[in-house]
Amino acid sequence: MLSLVDLSLVSVTVPRMLAIFWMEAKEISFNACLTQMFFIPSFYVMESGILLAMAFDRFVAIWYPLRYTTILANNMLVKIALAILARAVAILTPAPILTKSLESFRTKVIAYSYCAFMAIVQIACGDISEHIVYGLMVIVLSVGFDLFFIILSYGLILHAVFRIPSWEARAKALSTCGSHFCVIALFYSPVVFSVLAQILGYQMAPHLQIIIDNLYFLVPPMVNPLIYAARTKQMREWMLRLLHCRIC
Repeated sequence: MLSLVDLSLVSVTVPRMLAIFWMEAKEISFNACLTQMFFIPSFYVMESGILLAMAFDRFVAIWYPLRYTTILANNMLVKIALAILARAVAILTPAPILTKSLESFRTKVIAYSYCAFMAIVQIACGDISEHIVYGLMVIVLSVGFDLFFIILSYGLILHAVFRIPSWEARAKALSTCGSHFCVIALFYSPVVFSVLAQILGYQMAPHLQIIIDNLYFLVPPMVNPLIYAARTKQMREWMLRLLHCRIC
């Protein structure tokens, strides 16, 4: 499911970005902008939900290994997938509706490579307090919620792992979480940096904002397959052979 969402996220972001950078296609219709505003954040919220589900999977595997297949049966996995999809749709559906209610804008230029909701709101005229509240709610109910419970899950996992007397068993337990932790760090780091910059009142240069914005959507889908593939025996052997050949 993570691979499918990664592919979908890249499919809705990369073509437009390439059109901007290669073909100077810097204009977009209002309806296309609203479409971007719904689908791009929706896939991002879905991926965040999948990372939370994977953290829960690791938690169950460490704390309840004998009940793992019972707790995470196929019907439960289907329910989790549907909940991730439903949450993304429910949270992001109001975004294009609220944007259509805006009457006029001070400029038609935004410092983003796609139509971000808050970027559009910030250039709007009139009262935008409701839109700002909605934007904050989206962050809290998606990334904020997921990141809190991911940290909680890993805190409980580490608590359980360090109670294991055998060092070998500890290392094996931690190795099952290593790749997932790397993916989480890559996925959430740009978001946390951007949010902290806004809270602290740091005004980023437009080009820096665009770079960070692109890191949200391009780096995790590109690196995720490499991180998870590195854990497979065949991939490790291939990488070792490649390094050995280069050294020789």
